[in-house]
Amino acid sequence: MKQISFLGVLLGLSIVFTTATKACEIALALTVDISGSVDRQEYDLQMNGLAGALCDPTVSQALVSRKAAVMLVQWTGTSRQVVSLNWQRMNKFSDVENFAKNVENAPRQWRNFSTAIGDALTFTSSQFSGVPECKRKVIDVSGDGYSNEGVEPLALRQHLVDDGFTINGLAIEGSSDNLTKYYRDFVIAGPKAFVMTANTFEEYPKRIKQKLFKEVTNQIAALNTSDNRL
Repeated sequence: MKQISFLGVLLGLSIVFTTATKACEIALALTVDISGSVDRQEYDLQMNGLAGALCDPTVSQALVSRKAAVMLVQWTGTSRQVVSLNWQRMNKFSDVENFAKNVENAPRQWRNFSTAIGDALTFTSSQFSGVPECKRKVIDVSGDGYSNEGVEPLALRQHLVDDGFTINGLAIEGSSDNLTKYYRDFVIAGPKAFVMTANTFEEYPKRIKQKLFKEVTNQIAALNTSDNRL
């Protein structure tokens, strides 16, 4: 009986260990601005840059090792947000590659509407009910302008933090003055939240790669292009 009990304990520990190693450490929503200020070439730069960043060896390794769940949201004005790619678990490298390919080929949903960051955050946060097993909930929002329609993002920040979200930003400068500061002051929120700057859309691929790696690995050290909000 003692031997059976001991084997039972070992089996139980093995199950616990296996479950822990397969747990989803982060759910990451990639929330992309497709408002009227983003032309066709700039849309392609975002999607191709995002796909390339996902396939970067350091990023894909981090996604797989943390069993991340990733989704893609396109957003513009009020009531115009859509899940382009639903949650997918990154259990192996082929999962990352397939998701990246779908990002690259994702059709644009709208072209000529305003910028509703608050509405985008509200919509995106509501999608996390699909991944309740993930430990961290991160919204990665990128854009090239101030919110000019719908609920103000500042009005939502504390509610989202209270619900366990971290909101990180990638500000694409050029169309609006000092957009990075706007994201820092009014958009990002939560544990170790940060904003990065892409000075142009051409710089977006480089910055989104840095941003994804930092988000997934939960690095504390700030990069030269980032600001932490604890």
